[in-house]
Amino acid sequence: MDIRLARIDDRLIHGQVATVWSKLTGVERIIVISDLVAQDKLRKFLLKEAAPPGIMANVITVQKMIQVYQSGLLAKAKVMLLFTNPQDVETIVRSGVPLHSLNIGGMSFSDGKTMITNFVSVDQRDIESFHYLDRQGVELEIRKVPADRKVLLMELLAKTKKA
Repeated sequence: MDIRLARIDDRLIHGQVATVWSKLTGVERIIVISDLVAQDKLRKFLLKEAAPPGIMANVITVQKMIQVYQSGLLAKAKVMLLFTNPQDVETIVRSGVPLHSLNIGGMSFSDGKTMITNFVSVDQRDIESFHYLDRQGVELEIRKVPADRKVLLMELLAKTKKA
């Protein structure tokens, strides 16, 4: 599996992903990985419909992603992986799916979370997952769109005393 982009964006497939990121990365398939979303038939249908023309979209559980990777079924596919949270990313990395970089494009604010940028909010569980990923050598960069300047998440957490 040629993972061209792994991204956390709780909006999942939307205008920026569908147009800018998919063109930039040259993907032929977008895989949304979320247990909750995979069980929501309407949301799953809408996400598949939101994929740009010529790009296949799948919505699967975390365990299914691990199985697909290990099976080699998509060994030659150029893919974008979309997640809603860092815990799911941690789970697939722990299972042996190699990631070199993770783009954080949007994590909404909710109770118990702290805003670290105007579009990324984290809680302690998020921070723990990001620390694990960092220790595995995964570059953690925040960018909403490709033209934005890369902000390294671990440096930002250290500055905001969240690390």
